[in-house]
This record gives sequence, structure tokens and C-alpha cells, in this order.
Amino acid sequence: MISDIVKRNLNPEADFIFGFADLNGLISMKFDEYRYGISIGKRLDDRIIDNIIEGPTIEYYNYYNQVNKELAELTRRIKSDLIESGVESMVIEPTVTHEEEKYKDYLKTLTVDISHKLVATRAGLGWIGKTDLFISEKLGPRLRLVSILLKQYTGTVAVPVDESRCGGCAICVEKCPAKAASGKLWNISTHRDEFFDAQKCRKKCSELARQRLNVDERICGLCVAICPLGKKNKN
Repeated sequence: MISDIVKRNLNPEADFIFGFADLNGLISMKFDEYRYGISIGKRLDDRIIDNIIEGPTIEYYNYYNQVNKELAELTRRIKSDLIESGVESMVIEPTVTHEEEKYKDYLKTLTVDISHKLVATRAGLGWIGKTDLFISEKLGPRLRLVSILLKQYTGTVAVPVDESRCGGCAICVEKCPAKAASGKLWNISTHRDEFFDAQKCRKKCSELARQRLNVDERICGLCVAICPLGKKNKN
């Protein structure tokens, strides 16, 4: 039933991946009643991603914000349908915004209470790459994630992905303008800070956004564009 609700809201379905996760014991106690999750990934436009060569483009910046809004609307529709079916849920927005009261706390560690990447790896959709991107077999890193938490068992949960499948590939490490990645492979026992310096990445993204776009934002996209798996799986 829950799977059917999700599917009928994904249009066109070919542009999305989704899965169900068991989150028991993995998220903050304040969300303790929500023990399951839905992870949804939306394919990004290859033409826009391919145009990211030296840094972010204004087209990518506008598109990034557009996709976030579309995903927020999508999850609200799914939540509404779930409510009609008697399923309690909580939407986790696509990204942290400056308007949120908790933004100042976020800046200290660049971590959030519930990570979309956590839900996605527990839903078996992919793994964490060397520059902390979520990477799926189907789309590579060319996607944006959103999550919905559930109190009710979904009827099925995926086999989680527990370790990186990037192997010896280090293109994103070498090309990262911030030099933020150590090259170490992710697994579920590895803290992000052991393989990726998020603060260094954020600082460089801010510089690039000011230089190239004249906006006060943190955006780059180079590692999304150069990942071989993303290029391989283009439409």
C-alpha cells in the first residue's frame, strides 16, 4: 500500500529511485516513534550537470533550488496521501535553509538530526562517495534526495548498503577545488570527518558562488559532474 502511494506520485517514475529503510536505533531519540523511512531520489538533468566544468553555473544554481522545491512539494503530496490511508509520517525537507532556527547549530558541525544519505543507504539505494556525495548504482551522484519518516512498518525494507563501492577511483578527490577529501573509503563505521572536511568544502563553495554567480550561497557541483558512474548512466 505505502509503495503504491509513493509510486503514483513519482512522475515520470523513470526519473526517480526510492526505497524503504529500517531506522531503528539510528536516528535521534526525539524521532523515536518514527522507526522507518522512505528515501526518494530525483534524477538531475544531465545537460545542466555536464555544463559544470570549472565550477557552478547560474543554470545549475537555479536548477538546484528548483529541484529542492519540487521535492518538497512531492513529499507533501505523499504525506497527504499517507494521512488519507491512516499512515502517520514526517517529511524531512530536501536541504537546510537559512530561515530555519536550527541553522546556527547546523553551522557548527554541518550535520543534521536526520541525514538523507543515512536513510538512502539504509534503503539500499547506494553509498557515500569519497567527497561525501550520495552515489546510486542507477544515477551515480546525479540526483537529489528527500526523506519521509514513518511510524508504521512499510511492509518491506531493503538490504542496507554498508560500505563504499567506489573502489580505487579517485577522480573526485583529485578534482575537488577545496581538496576536502582524504581518499579514504566510507563504511558505516566511518565518521564523515575521517574522509571528508565538510567545512573546507563549504568555504570553497562559498568562494565559487561569489566569484562565478555573485550570490551568497554554498554551491559547486564539480564532483557531481565528473563522477564516472554518473556519466556512464546518463539517459
